[in-house]
Amino acid sequence: MTSSRRGGRLRSRAVAASLSVACSLVLASSGCTTATPGSGGPAAIQVAATQAAPLPVRAGLNGKHVIAISVDGLNPSVLAKLGRARTPYLHKLIYDQGAGTIQARSQIEMTVTLPNHTSMVTGRRISAAAGGHGVTWNSDTVTKTVQQAAGHDVSSVFQRVHSAGGKTAVFATKSKFALFNRSWPVSVDKSYIRVEQNSAVTKALRTDLINVRRSFYFLHLGLPDQMGHTYGWMSPKYLAGVEYVDSLVGSVMRRVRLDPELNRSTVIILTSDHGGIPGTKNHGTATDPRNFTVPFAFWGAGVDNIPLYALNPTRTQPGASTQPGFAASPQPIRNGEVANAALDVLGLGPVAGSLWDRNQDLAWHD
Repeated sequence: MTSSRRGGRLRSRAVAASLSVACSLVLASSGCTTATPGSGGPAAIQVAATQAAPLPVRAGLNGKHVIAISVDGLNPSVLAKLGRARTPYLHKLIYDQGAGTIQARSQIEMTVTLPNHTSMVTGRRISAAAGGHGVTWNSDTVTKTVQQAAGHDVSSVFQRVHSAGGKTAVFATKSKFALFNRSWPVSVDKSYIRVEQNSAVTKALRTDLINVRRSFYFLHLGLPDQMGHTYGWMSPKYLAGVEYVDSLVGSVMRRVRLDPELNRSTVIILTSDHGGIPGTKNHGTATDPRNFTVPFAFWGAGVDNIPLYALNPTRTQPGASTQPGFAASPQPIRNGEVANAALDVLGLGPVAGSLWDRNQDLAWHD
């Protein structure tokens, strides 16, 4: 890509960001309000994302495939600790071959598993009072749907892909992920959950990828979180868990590379729901940067090997210890952007009612 083409693309994003800010100011003068994190009120970023610019118009699926991978409990500082020798595939995905960052952010309200993963597939914040999905529990004992939690209809990446004629699947290692199939039973074409069986779940996805080739896969790998809760974040067992999950992620990457058609058409999006505090078994404090800092990366067909914030210079690159609130504009890259980023790769418009990356301007290639 020439520097002039790249410069034009970056200038276009800067203009779009300026228009977004200007629009939010106009809206504010008309009576729109902002809110501090956790207040439950409407936020400036919600207004800007919803009304600042026309939403993308997409004709339909373009023949691509997306595999969204969430490595549960992945504190990104573990990558420096383990190095390339022990986590070669995560390094390839985030640094060496993909477009990635280890300075993305979780959801603002909570740094726990099910609420953050529900944001990943709906593109919404958590608080139902502020237009979020309303999933605040983190267990499999609650049998409500996302719609019941929100008090109204809530769409998802599964619904968007399915309505366009594509197939979807969830492969997960925690029983609480039955929430997705329960909430969108028509749109989740396959739900394969094996509790704490990371290898079996990954193998099942690789088999399905060969035989079915769905448009959208969601893969949850929970071993680092399990080791963190049992032995502590950054403990030897936690480090070994991350190393093992690296090999599983690598097996999916190799499967894609070995198949010419998949190699031409597949993008992996990797992130995490939360980190964890070294020396403890805890990640629930939403204001702690060790909990709210997560990776976010694209890898595969058409992805440029450029740091993700360099590809998105109008985004706020947060400091190592800051968690921008809802009123911040522009926002940092967040794990809740998985849904609309995946739909962008697939040639589809955003999830109805979503907030994060609603304008689908998170760039993954130059």
